[in-house]
Amino acid sequence: MGINAEVQKSGTENVLSTIRKFSRRVQGTGLIKTVRRGRYYARGASKTVKKKRALKLIKRRADYRQLVKEGKVIEAPPRGANRESRDSSSPRPSETPIAR
Repeated sequence: MGINAEVQKSGTENVLSTIRKFSRRVQGTGLIKTVRRGRYYARGASKTVKKKRALKLIKRRADYRQLVKEGKVIEAPPRGANRESRDSSSPRPSETPIAR
């Protein structure tokens, strides 16, 4: 990157005002914004990595299905299913109406 922000101290100028002038000049270049924007940049995964990850996931799912078929693993209920239909074994406390 070839952005330079240079400031000269003029005659009776205070050091603090020179520093302030330098800070304003640096802000004007947009360098700080650029650096902060790229601070948490994460490069995307390559096609090869994506394919390998997808193949590994497919294999893991197939192995799990096979274990369920063989009865070695109990199949987990689907996420987000109705809670009452899953937990039918645990009775709910009966709701009593409130007298008014």
